[in-house]
Amino acid sequence: MSSRHPVDVLTLGYVVVGGALGVVARAGILAAVSDEAIVPWVTLAINAVGSFALGVVVGLLDDRHPHARAFLGTGVLGGFTTYSAFAVETAVWFATPALAAALAGASVLAGVTGALAGLVVGRLLTGRAPGRPEAGEAE
Repeated sequence: MSSRHPVDVLTLGYVVVGGALGVVARAGILAAVSDEAIVPWVTLAINAVGSFALGVVVGLLDDRHPHARAFLGTGVLGGFTTYSAFAVETAVWFATPALAAALAGASVLAGVTGALAGLVVGRLLTGRAPGRPEAGEAE
């Protein structure tokens, strides 16, 4: 017997539309970058800002407004941020190990710090205490 979760087609639609908007926003930012050497650092900034924004969405919406959370969190911010580009850009820089390590470390630190700060802001906006994230809160 399967324990699969049924797919809510409406929620999936919100995720798809939001994801498309997030990808377009990221592509627009990267298209404006004329120096290929800074693209990995722009990706880092995009991921840090997206992590902060996702923290705000999760802290603010919690389990309320599941369609808004699917659209904004999984959709827009999932499409805006990009783990795969971060991984490939870091791998490309392995010819210069110190830069690759700096990029990887800065990306992880900026993402986690941004997410934590966003959770605090989101919770404060709802009047909740900005404590430790609860189990399942980022799903």
